[in-house]
Amino acid sequence: MNPPLTTSEIAFRLLAATIAGALVGMERETHGRPAGLRTTMLTCVASAIAMIISEFLFLESVATSSGGSWRPDPARLGAGILTGIGFLGAGTIVRNDNFIRGVTTAATLWFVTVLGLAFGSGLFGIGAAGVGIALLTLVALPKLEKLIPTDWFATITIIAELDAISEEQLKQRLKALGIKVSRMELSYDLVARQKTLTCEVKLDRHVAFKLSAQTMAELRQIPGILQIKWGKSW
Repeated sequence: MNPPLTTSEIAFRLLAATIAGALVGMERETHGRPAGLRTTMLTCVASAIAMIISEFLFLESVATSSGGSWRPDPARLGAGILTGIGFLGAGTIVRNDNFIRGVTTAATLWFVTVLGLAFGSGLFGIGAAGVGIALLTLVALPKLEKLIPTDWFATITIIAELDAISEEQLKQRLKALGIKVSRMELSYDLVARQKTLTCEVKLDRHVAFKLSAQTMAELRQIPGILQIKWGKSW
């Protein structure tokens, strides 16, 4: 049976969890994310404490058990922590129409929880490797992502007079701008003598802002177009 944890070992595990949570939290804090320095530190340390308590309970249960088929499970408390952190992570995800943000922050909270479990269990090598991977992912990869060609999906909605630009003409104009039309919907309001053209389009993410402004400026010059709306879609 393993010897009981000493005060210095407990302090070292908690210190390691605190440092790990702080390193990851500082990156989130500098980007103004909902779960910043304090949240990640508390999450990491709390999960470490949970594993320390679990180890204490395991050692105590083993010492007092009289044998038989019963076997205490020291990982049960940690499993409960991972389940509970899902509710905290879900609270950081925000959806506004078709725009979703906070998924990386939620994943970061889950990740620092696992780091806390590692440090709380005394697995300092695994925990240190995890911190290194987390910092590499959060700090270095965003710079690399800018170099990767990525599709950007948007929705263009046009309200125009019935005899204004046709669907085929609109598609050809967008194609000339470098925008691929994935799908188009058309509806008519015969009373108001207007039609609505909704185009789901795909373009390069790196030129999305510039191309959106260029597209809006060109479509605005077409006679008969009454309203134009550009929106991000998924």
